[in-house]
Amino acid sequence: MKINQVEELVGITKKNIRFYEEQGLISPARNPENGYREYSLKDVEELNKIKLLRQLEIPIEQIRNMQEGTIPWKEGMDSHMIHLSHKQHNLKLMCEICKHLSEEESDLSTLQPAAYFEEMRQLEERGVRFMNVKKEDVKKRKIVPIIVTVLMVVFFGAMDALILWAKTIEPEMPIAVPVIFILTTGVVILGVVIALVQRLHEIKGGELDEATKY
Repeated sequence: MKINQVEELVGITKKNIRFYEEQGLISPARNPENGYREYSLKDVEELNKIKLLRQLEIPIEQIRNMQEGTIPWKEGMDSHMIHLSHKQHNLKLMCEICKHLSEEESDLSTLQPAAYFEEMRQLEERGVRFMNVKKEDVKKRKIVPIIVTVLMVVFFGAMDALILWAKTIEPEMPIAVPVIFILTTGVVILGVVIALVQRLHEIKGGELDEATKY
């Protein structure tokens, strides 16, 4: 069957199906005549299993290991139950801290976080895990420069295509015009990409690491 049929039967997107295939969780056969994927009922059954396990937040790697038998089924499920129990315990403790904040603090402007940081530090020593703010902020800071870079590359690429098209309909246009234009936009694109790489490097280790010292 085709991927559209599988999408309807399983209730996940084609993108999900392709991703699980890339991760080696399914291996649909190929039509020898055209090379297209031909999904079987077994693939559908396997995708339903994967869907169930992913909805339970079981990691891709753990699903793969259980498929291959490197981790026995019961061992894999038991370890995930332990993970969920720890997560539940962490959430319970965070709820308690939020409750204290609600009851003991009258306003954000008067909040004194030092005492709470100390309480959280002690909890972390006992194995509790709070959100890694630095890691999350790094992800968010990366998005904007990447989007801007992609948009600029697409824009200048479109300008290059436009000048080449203009050359085809105006053969008398000096060849130097499109060459100079393309070289100029190429330099700009290269500069933007270099700036992006430098910015991502700063975000990864420089400015945020410095900020954590204060």
